[in-house]
Amino acid sequence: MRASFGMILWLAGALSPAVCGAASADPGERPPASDRPLERLPYTPGLDVSSMDPGASACVDFYRYACGGWMAHNPIPSDQASWSVYGKLYQDNQQFLWGILDALARSSGRTANQQKIGDYFAACMDEAAAERLGAAPLAPLLARIDALRDKRELPALLAVLHGQTGDGGFLFTFGSQQDFADATRMIASADAGGLGLPDRDNYTDRDAHAEALRGQYRAHVARTLVLLGDAPAAAAKNAATVLRLETRLARASLTLVARRDPHQLFHKISRADLERLTPAFDWTPYLQALGLPRIDILNVAEPRFYGVLDRLLRDTPLAELKTYLRWHAAHFAAPYLSRAFEDERFAFFDHLLRGVPRQKPRWKRCVALVDAELGEALGQEFVARTFGPQQKAATLRMTRQIEQSMREEITALNWMSDATKRLALVKLDSVANKIGYPDRWRDYGAVVIERDDLYGNAVRATEFESRRQLAKIGMPVDRSEWAITAQTVDAYYDPQLNDINFPAAVLQPPLYDPRMDDAVNFGDTGGTIGHELTHAFDDEGRQFDAAGNLRVWWTAADAAAFNRRIKCVIDQYADYRVVDEVHINSKLTVGEDVADLGGLVLAHLAWRAAAGAPSGEQDGLTPEQRFFVGYAQWACENQRPEELRLHAKTDPHSPGRYRVNGLVVNMPEFRQAFACAADQPMVKSQPCRVW
Repeated sequence: MRASFGMILWLAGALSPAVCGAASADPGERPPASDRPLERLPYTPGLDVSSMDPGASACVDFYRYACGGWMAHNPIPSDQASWSVYGKLYQDNQQFLWGILDALARSSGRTANQQKIGDYFAACMDEAAAERLGAAPLAPLLARIDALRDKRELPALLAVLHGQTGDGGFLFTFGSQQDFADATRMIASADAGGLGLPDRDNYTDRDAHAEALRGQYRAHVARTLVLLGDAPAAAAKNAATVLRLETRLARASLTLVARRDPHQLFHKISRADLERLTPAFDWTPYLQALGLPRIDILNVAEPRFYGVLDRLLRDTPLAELKTYLRWHAAHFAAPYLSRAFEDERFAFFDHLLRGVPRQKPRWKRCVALVDAELGEALGQEFVARTFGPQQKAATLRMTRQIEQSMREEITALNWMSDATKRLALVKLDSVANKIGYPDRWRDYGAVVIERDDLYGNAVRATEFESRRQLAKIGMPVDRSEWAITAQTVDAYYDPQLNDINFPAAVLQPPLYDPRMDDAVNFGDTGGTIGHELTHAFDDEGRQFDAAGNLRVWWTAADAAAFNRRIKCVIDQYADYRVVDEVHINSKLTVGEDVADLGGLVLAHLAWRAAAGAPSGEQDGLTPEQRFFVGYAQWACENQRPEELRLHAKTDPHSPGRYRVNGLVVNMPEFRQAFACAADQPMVKSQPCRVW
């Protein structure tokens, strides 16, 4: 993916022109003018000269040259961990969706989908109701946990917990996936899970920062358990139990770097083999409760994890398992409960971990929830107001031009054999281009949404999605499905579907600007298209063939040549410091770093092929310079130190500065465009080049 937004429960959104204040029984204080619903998306140009720093040298620090003005004039809002061009567009979308949802929450004569998203939003905005209810909505689930009298009852209860929360926080995760060996079919999948902290390394690292973080997490768990009714001393003891159990699960889990290798995540076994792997867990009542009694084959992503899970279930007292389940139930439910739960969750996961000073206003959290739970219903409203056929046609045309450049690059590669090239071109020709929104919208008819039941709405919407995913098992793959909503400011490549996906939201100004010249749009959107396309051939994507099957189709010599070239990128990015003593984990980011570089190379080739030899300056910039500045300005950002530290641990993307400077040092075309001398920082004597 080009962008990286933490899809934490309280983020996202989309909806209508009529704007009438907040849909709340207790609207509270009127928000400032900058924090009100939008009737239309504001326009920001694709290349903004005021975002540049005229005092900076492009050849010394191109990122500051292109983004210095933006960084100076866009401080991080108090409810954000970072602020960026992508983040601003995301917030503009949220405010626009707020207007749509607010209008639908108040109007009559709505369609079925409009009723669902409008009433969900109204229920969420009713903060007074949430305060009156406190933790009461969670009481029935806590009672079921408390009623456990024997570990043999645990599997059936876990099926309920997994279905109601869709959350990997309850010991493990279970769902559906494409079969790595037969990409035409869906199979059952069991994976690692059970953690509360963002990454398994948060439990295993031994530095002072990690030790302190675990202590702070234990205190957060204890405070949450006090909100559930535990006495402080009991809550402290129970929090220590939670941390101990999660640490055992974390130590058994693969690192994020290891999970980049799909072969480490593919262990297709029989149900009987799974039962032998976990004799302490009876899969029959679990699968029956999920409505899957006949599952015979599944993929166990991390078999070692399940061996450790079995031992944990054997030697952990039932009372401690119940404590663990109570914590994760509260962790899931916090956004739907009273302010005390919300604030406690915010204090740890946003303020402490990410450095955010202030909780997001409720409207943002509610727009995000509607998007998370009923995203395609909301997407229809967004698309109807923002994305027309001309935008779709223009993006598709650019995509095909960049695919042609990729074809020419593959054909001309001097390090790839003809045998691999033939199969690579077959894969390239098989890539499906999905632009804007799905051809068929999701049917939410089975989801019951009530205007006065926020927690119940969340549970019913999550159960609907859980059932939808589980119903895929044993069925043909639906290649028309999207993984993100039309209102999401992001793009992605799916290696098993072999498709690139560009939602309508990522094709809005300033990311794609129809008022701008081709140099700017090829630099920005073209770079994104090329980025996603190269993922089909990177260290992960190249392990899947044109049909999406996991198999070796490169010759060993070609794979070795590819690995030598990406090692150049790994070594380059490993030298970049993120914050304090923390450097980029380039073995985690290499896929995105190589895609950034390859995407910009392809976009430049496609632009020059389309534009010929463009001439004439605009805003004091030549067309070549506008191409590179147009690319760089998508990455303008400011980040809090805490956010940088967290992302260095968990994010496969490098910080924006290096997603710009790390590329241009490898492009002779940049050096020529800005007449850089050989000894200047933005020039590399031995550039990295993969494509």
